[in-house]
Amino acid sequence: MNVFAFDIETVPDVAGGRRLHGLEGLDDHEAAEALLAMRREENGSDFLRLPLHRVVVISVAALIGDKFTVFSLGEGGDDEAELIQRFYEGIERYVPRLVSWNGSGFDLPVLHYRALIHGISAPRYWETGDQDRDFRFNNYQNRFHDRHTDLMDVLAGYSGRAVAPLDQVATLCGLPGKLGMSGARVRETIEQGDFGAVRDYCEHDVLNTYLLWLRFELMRGAVDADGYDLACQRVHEALVDAGKPHLDQFLEAWEG
Repeated sequence: MNVFAFDIETVPDVAGGRRLHGLEGLDDHEAAEALLAMRREENGSDFLRLPLHRVVVISVAALIGDKFTVFSLGEGGDDEAELIQRFYEGIERYVPRLVSWNGSGFDLPVLHYRALIHGISAPRYWETGDQDRDFRFNNYQNRFHDRHTDLMDVLAGYSGRAVAPLDQVATLCGLPGKLGMSGARVRETIEQGDFGAVRDYCEHDVLNTYLLWLRFELMRGAVDADGYDLACQRVHEALVDAGKPHLDQFLEAWEG
């Protein structure tokens, strides 16, 4: 079984905002501020509607066969359409189980809208059994199927009142959680030109998500204690072998 624990980071789509609201005279920072101000006036929050979130990085903690790896699509300034196309091409090739934290409420709908905007094709992702009968009763679209497991949704019993933040649940389970960065700082950090910090933050999130999924698999009996320990060891060895400072930081916090 292949598994992709994934997460996206976004910034305001200022080009789209200009088209929608006639903001042509504003630079990118000013246009973003205008979009956020309009949203606050609309509903008291500056969290933009999902179609106006431009994807800047997609990170994946992937189990492909028996090999675990962490990687990101996006290196700062990359074409958004290419990032999204590559993500869906990965699904087309590996047909993984997708694992997320609030992926049903944010990440996947954003990818849907942005793929629609860019005219991206993703037939395997949208398959529901018409072309492949294996997808009739287990596909990526159904909330209660496990080709996509939104851990936040599942653990909350599909109740919005019971959801919890990834950082808190990961920390309670002895995982690193957030390591000095937050989603609220993504736009500012991108504007400052420090894309690497955003990518590292996103990779930390998918590692927390993947390790929580392993704990979930243990809890529901999909793996036994030995299988769980082996899977965690596989992650540990992959991070050591990667030799990247932000992954070493995650390892140090995990081991501590």
